[in-house]
Amino acid sequence: MRELIAAQRMTRRLIAMRRRLELVQARTGTRDWQVKRRERTRQLIELGGLVVKAGLVDLADDDRAMLYGAFLWMADKLRSDDGAHASALWIRKGKRAFDLAAITEAGSKIWDI
Repeated sequence: MRELIAAQRMTRRLIAMRRRLELVQARTGTRDWQVKRRERTRQLIELGGLVVKAGLVDLADDDRAMLYGAFLWMADKLRSDDGAHASALWIRKGKRAFDLAAITEAGSKIWDI
């Protein structure tokens, strides 16, 4: 009988511990779908930042159809026989632009001091 009572107490403790754990997980947002959604949101924000950084929003006068058409053209180009060459060219050009931006930013920080 004592063993049964001890087992019931242990079961109640485990249930309470599990409920506390579920509450903590709900508060911290560690659910898998939330983490995936946050990662996707971050990726979309970064990609949107690249569109702005490249000056495409201003050049296209915020015309979404034009931007989408340009992206479709890029996708077609990457799928074509010349895709590997285009990809290598764009990667080189992008890296140079990032490097130049980093140098320019570092130089402006020196003058701010």
